[in-house]
Amino acid sequence: MFFSFKSYDETRSKHHRPQPCLTLSLFFDEHYFPHVKVAKKESKHDWSTFNTHLRASLGHYKLDELTNPVLDVWVREQVVAGYQRSTINKHIFLMNRLLNLARHWGHIQHNANQVNLRRLPLGDYKQRFLSPEEIERLLIHAHRSSHPHLYNFIRLLLLTGARKGEARTMRWLDINRDKKIWTVPVSKNGRSRRVVLSGAALEVLDDCRATAERLGLSIEAKAYVFTNPRTLQPYDSFYAAWYLVRSAAGLDDVRIHDLRHTYASLLVNKGVSIYEVQTLLGHSSVQMTQRYAHLSPDRLHSRAELVGKIVCSSGG
Repeated sequence: MFFSFKSYDETRSKHHRPQPCLTLSLFFDEHYFPHVKVAKKESKHDWSTFNTHLRASLGHYKLDELTNPVLDVWVREQVVAGYQRSTINKHIFLMNRLLNLARHWGHIQHNANQVNLRRLPLGDYKQRFLSPEEIERLLIHAHRSSHPHLYNFIRLLLLTGARKGEARTMRWLDINRDKKIWTVPVSKNGRSRRVVLSGAALEVLDDCRATAERLGLSIEAKAYVFTNPRTLQPYDSFYAAWYLVRSAAGLDDVRIHDLRHTYASLLVNKGVSIYEVQTLLGHSSVQMTQRYAHLSPDRLHSRAELVGKIVCSSGG
């Protein structure tokens, strides 16, 4: 079998031939979205963001018309409309991704008036940690919820620091009780990770099993721990029930992800090293963990006093 250099050159030339300039909507529908459905773990967020925030305002523009002056107006309009800067930055990220791929695939040429948009400055990273009293209040109201799984779901997140998506799609086969390990098959970074289960976390899983049996749900290995009794599939989200519970508990500013923050904060305030917290959270770098590592003022003051005692005890 011989390799034809001519056919290779013809194919290569065809691949790099300038493409007809598409509108942004046509490029998204026919090129970008089919690509991310295969390349990304979850593509529904891109679909939702584009259809809600890009299609109506920019979808009719041809790709080479989406210059920085046009896009800067689009960003300003979102600021004026009152969108949070973190939300606008998600829209900017998607727009940059679309244009970068359009250039990479030959749909548009590099243009000095079409460079990546800068993300808006956010200021200090927003963090929220629950105090022991707030945790107790939240759990009391979660226990009163009519949702069959919410109470155990919240407890599990507090006791493991897991992400809500990891817990939402947990299966019984992912849990090794003997080793006290929960294996997340695919985490946020695309790799598997192991979550250490405390005795309290294992008790929560026992309660989850009892709840499933009471509801007549499967507890076979492939079954989901938090199975929706109506669909027999994992829940799309717990938000509706969560909002009711946090409001009843007077914690309207608390997000589900703050349970993960709280887990890290409790560990650090008990003297657990940042590197151990990094491992428990499944972070790839310690810099990511430092955002979660909240130290209480009392603990910081006690550490500062250590130096004071040393200095003051040194003659003079």
